[in-house]
Amino acid sequence: MLPYIAEFLGTMMLILLGDGVVANVTLNKSGMKGAGSIQITFAWGLAVMVPAFIFGAASGASFNPALTLALAIDGSFDWALVPGYIIAQFAGAFVGAVLVYILFKGQFDATDNPATKLGVFSTSPSVPNMPLNILSEAVGTFVLVFAIKGIANVPGIAGGLDKFLVFGIIVSVGMSLGGLTGYAINPARDIGPRLAHAVLPISGKGSSNWGYAIVTLVGPIIGAVVAVLLYGVIPW
Repeated sequence: MLPYIAEFLGTMMLILLGDGVVANVTLNKSGMKGAGSIQITFAWGLAVMVPAFIFGAASGASFNPALTLALAIDGSFDWALVPGYIIAQFAGAFVGAVLVYILFKGQFDATDNPATKLGVFSTSPSVPNMPLNILSEAVGTFVLVFAIKGIANVPGIAGGLDKFLVFGIIVSVGMSLGGLTGYAINPARDIGPRLAHAVLPISGKGSSNWGYAIVTLVGPIIGAVVAVLLYGVIPW
């Protein structure tokens, strides 16, 4: 059970810190309101890095169903563990989002804009265009997974340096591509919190926009699978 517990807690912490920074920067009456996209981007990188250091030895610190599935496809992860990992990741993301709501309830109540409230939990495109939005998520996830595969095969990277470099990958993807779709690049990161938004008693919350969720499910899976397949055929 340890790997599943690690994936649950790690993904919960990822969302707590990641969605937490969005709440911190965008909700009314937050002490950091208006801090901007740079804080959000760096904090999301740290949100991935911190639990990766904690749980890397226990589960491999996937925290991402698309990454878990892709690693199983390329033979570097046991297929038998995939269902449990994915369930743990979605459950952890949901609980992390619930914690964000509890902590920031006063700020949610003080915020009138439903889109701002939804934006704490889940992503949305700056220009709605489903094919291009899926492509954006696929490309961002491709960069993430291809880089993770590459880092793992660089001689001498050990002692946690690989986890720090993943922070750099997340920040890079966010700063370069994040303005397109909010760079979910992880189905659990978007869909788990979106479900929390749908069921929580958030005043004036509006729609959870489930029609967009297909983008954050399909795009990352496509990008992750293409990344491991391409990495596998390159004669390194």
